[in-house]
Amino acid sequence: MSNNKTNKSQKGKKGNQKTKKKMKVWKKVLLVILLILLIAGGVFAYRVYRNGWGLSGMLATVVGHDENTRKSLGELQVLLMGVSTDQEGVALTDTIMVVSYNPNTQKAVLLSIPRDTFTGKNVKRAVASDKINAIYNLTRDPMETVDAVNELTGLDLQYYAIVQTEALIELVDAIGPIEYNVPIDMNYDDPTQDLHIHLKAGVQQIDGEKAEELLRFRKNNNGTSFPSEYGDNDIGRMRNQREFITAVVEQTVKLENITKLGSIIDIASRNLITNLDFSVLKDYLPYAVEFSTENLQTASLPGTVPDLSQTNNVSIFVADEEETEQLIKELFYPEQLTEEGTTDGNTTNTTGNTTTSSNTTSSSSSSTSKSDIKIEVLNGTSNSRTLQEVVNKLKEEGYNVSRTGTTTSTSKTVIANKTGVTTSTMNDIQDILGTGTISDSSSGGTSSKVDVTVIIGKDYE
Repeated sequence: MSNNKTNKSQKGKKGNQKTKKKMKVWKKVLLVILLILLIAGGVFAYRVYRNGWGLSGMLATVVGHDENTRKSLGELQVLLMGVSTDQEGVALTDTIMVVSYNPNTQKAVLLSIPRDTFTGKNVKRAVASDKINAIYNLTRDPMETVDAVNELTGLDLQYYAIVQTEALIELVDAIGPIEYNVPIDMNYDDPTQDLHIHLKAGVQQIDGEKAEELLRFRKNNNGTSFPSEYGDNDIGRMRNQREFITAVVEQTVKLENITKLGSIIDIASRNLITNLDFSVLKDYLPYAVEFSTENLQTASLPGTVPDLSQTNNVSIFVADEEETEQLIKELFYPEQLTEEGTTDGNTTNTTGNTTTSSNTTSSSSSSTSKSDIKIEVLNGTSNSRTLQEVVNKLKEEGYNVSRTGTTTSTSKTVIANKTGVTTSTMNDIQDILGTGTISDSSSGGTSSKVDVTVIIGKDYE
């Protein structure tokens, strides 16, 4: 019995010794794994640090970028074309827009090209197929439209992206709904296209179906359109498109939507017609999460709509070559303007049918309260110099002219109070202009991004 107990005791001791040895081995293994993880984490953290920290730095590190990758990326410029597919066999590009993004400066541009822009040789012999929105329908070659835009603007666009209606609905539903201030009541029906637009003015949640209605709207069943202070018909339509796209971008780059990037890319790959390699987009995505819509400039190609008697009874838009050249410099090549001495590089001047944001206030501001008031100036005359003259007058008096643009021709100057600024301020602006009827539209459905909208009429001249 004694020997049996001794043997059992010895076996127990040996078992405990083996267990202890195994525990020591596992501890060593775990320490090695922990050490490896710490080293790997440290290396990853260091690379994130070298890539600029934050979400952007982390994403850049995950896709294999280093601190030099961003520097090597140039400005990405793409011609975006929105194609309506409601009419069988017809693919008119209702939306044509130059989109650019610079990951190093975090600046972006949306430049609208009016769909009726004339691309023919002789205005007096214009036909419908001379309009830029007909090029893709006739040729089914997107580069033909790209070439036409390059000819109009002097840009050197290489990429295009065609977005069909179905893609728009899917995309907005994936990241939405989008909170947006619908500028006016919209009521339009076209049974031939199965298009029915019924939206109320004001801030609301826009899903994919409503987004299609919003972006395709141009006028109501009764013929009314956007108000003159917004820019009616196609001018208003293009502005509405740019402002909605701005809202979509603003929501897309929010942190909570980063997890949806896979779905967004999947929607794009299934619905986009593009010559842009998605591997190229992947390089820009880590830096796009830093983007703020405050750095977004929006504009429309400047020009005029001639009388039908001069255009073979075809409604067309004729781009102004001189003003277009100036606008392209301001939006895409501001360094040229700095060299020429026409701008200080901080303030964005605008010409033509533009709506360009600016965070710069006049250095001659004599009153803090004046500099806090954001004024939008829209030119309703045929004289482009009038716009700059009014802008200069208001800035000299200390007001913050944050947006400028062009609207349809109007005979009377209107000074619209958008947010309920004081009567004395409205009277002061009227005195500076020397003319103008004061109106109160603060309870309307138009955008409230500005406090006052000045519509320059022919009576100013």
